[in-house]
Amino acid sequence: MRRIRPRRSPAAPLLVLSWTGAAGVLWLWWLNTPAVAATDSDRLVNAGRITGLLAGYAIALVIVQMARIPALERRVGSDRVVRWHARTGRYALTLTLAHVALILYGYALQADTGIVAQTVSVVTGYPRMVEAAVGTLLLLLVGLVSAGAVRRRMRYELWYHLHLLTYAAVYLTFWHQVATGSEFVGDATARSAWYALYLTVGALLLWYRVITPVRLNLRHRMRVVVQESPGVVSVLIRGRRLHRMGAEAGQFFRWRFLAKGLRWSANPYSLSAPPRPDLLRITVKAVGGHSAALAGLRPGTRVWAEGPYGAMTAARRSRGKVLLLAGGAGITPLRALFETLPGAAGDLTLLYRARTEEELALRDELEAIADARGAQLLYAVNSPDGRRPSITAKMLRRILPDIARHDVYLCGPPGLAEESYGALREAGVPHRRIHHESFEF
Repeated sequence: MRRIRPRRSPAAPLLVLSWTGAAGVLWLWWLNTPAVAATDSDRLVNAGRITGLLAGYAIALVIVQMARIPALERRVGSDRVVRWHARTGRYALTLTLAHVALILYGYALQADTGIVAQTVSVVTGYPRMVEAAVGTLLLLLVGLVSAGAVRRRMRYELWYHLHLLTYAAVYLTFWHQVATGSEFVGDATARSAWYALYLTVGALLLWYRVITPVRLNLRHRMRVVVQESPGVVSVLIRGRRLHRMGAEAGQFFRWRFLAKGLRWSANPYSLSAPPRPDLLRITVKAVGGHSAALAGLRPGTRVWAEGPYGAMTAARRSRGKVLLLAGGAGITPLRALFETLPGAAGDLTLLYRARTEEELALRDELEAIADARGAQLLYAVNSPDGRRPSITAKMLRRILPDIARHDVYLCGPPGLAEESYGALREAGVPHRRIHHESFEF
């Protein structure tokens, strides 16, 4: 199966800026290292200093990637920002562990003692080392619960709240670094630059994760209106001047419903209909505790939202003809696009993959939209004996002989997305015209 390659990044300048910052951190070490010592112990300590500085810088990037900055989310795409965050977190944790191991081993060689004795000596004899030890343990815990094998067995709500311990770990390790790092203790300029980095990161986090959601929700005062359909629940959310939120078809919000069992977590759900000035709608398949609980919401329940997020909007389109390829819960953003994407009769095609006809959510709406717009609506459903229709290049060329001249919006489970991406590329659709976004947060 051909794996989906990351989208060609419209954010290359951001990557260049990040690597430039890393180079600046290495330069900071170089300026504060008069001579690179030749002994093994000194080389180990220097390596520990380098990895510690890089770990501190990587942690700042981790926080920026958690801040949900709209310009970054829309330019790069929320799914890619999440992948960046996960990858940078692994780098930060690896560098932190390397820093601890190298420093302790180097100091043990210098003092001619064992690792355990040296660890006790460092933790009890240096300022802010207790905080550093606790912060490192918290980072380890967050890294452990974020590992795929562990996270898949953990409720999203539990994982989410444990993940918030990252902030406590950052707070503790930051003060250790500025109090004991030789790059900062004797260099006021370097210390000021480090403070500026973390204050900027903290300000972005405070603004976009706290102040912006508070302003948005006080202004729009959203409440649940009605829920419908067993198994697949649609939640209508009424509010004031919702058009000023700037949401577009294809985007999503992180929703927090202020009801028992739901108020302590915010889950991402896509808009399943074009946003209106007084009404938003999400449609959710009951596949977990949170999504299943939405069916029990009562009209009038207060709603707290963050967003809009996501880059899979009409702005990505570059051709007149469009194929929307959906599977499972991926139908929700594509249903909204199916209604709103500009196009003449015959320009739009929606291919919807499901295991059974009963799992075709929003079917009546999709058929009504197709009839009204002269669009093509196709289903790929398992046969009665369970045989699964494969999405292949041959199949795509059969239903759309000019598939290579289409833009494609792709949203669905990872297996379907990878299979479909490979078939699309084989059918001649350029990578730049396959627009996909994953919502596995």
